Amino acid sequence: MATPATAPDQGAAESTTGALSQLIQEANDRGITYQEMADRGIDEETGAKLPKQWYQKLVKTPPVNPPSPTQMHAIASAIGKPFRRVQEATAQQWLLYEATELAGYDEEVRIIVGHLAGKSKAELLQWRMMIEAAERAKREAGE
Repeated sequence: MATPATAPDQGAAESTTGALSQLIQEANDRGITYQEMADRGIDEETGAKLPKQWYQKLVKTPPVNPPSPTQMHAIASAIGKPFRRVQEATAQQWLLYEATELAGYDEEVRIIVGHLAGKSKAELLQWRMMIEAAERAKREAGE
């Protein structure tokens, strides 16, 4: 049906780099310099910013303590990711917590998935086939 919205990034399982460090490294690999991160990484509520060296250090030698919520907001702005994604990466790196909820989906989808939790493989397959058949019928009807 749907994969968790917080599914790990490709290659994350093999990496020894922490999840937040990896998010920052990926942004850098996409062409966002550490200076650009420092320039645009602003917490909207407090105006707090993190220096360029902070981003570099997080990738090379992460600190013992996780960033604060204010710092996480700045990081999210800096790398162009949702705060929720930065928060999850922080929890994964410092608390070894893997989020599995369906973030990003509305209440209806969560309720449906909740009803399917705990069903047998046969029941899950039956529901999947019914959903796929309904979608196929809509397409064939031109809807």
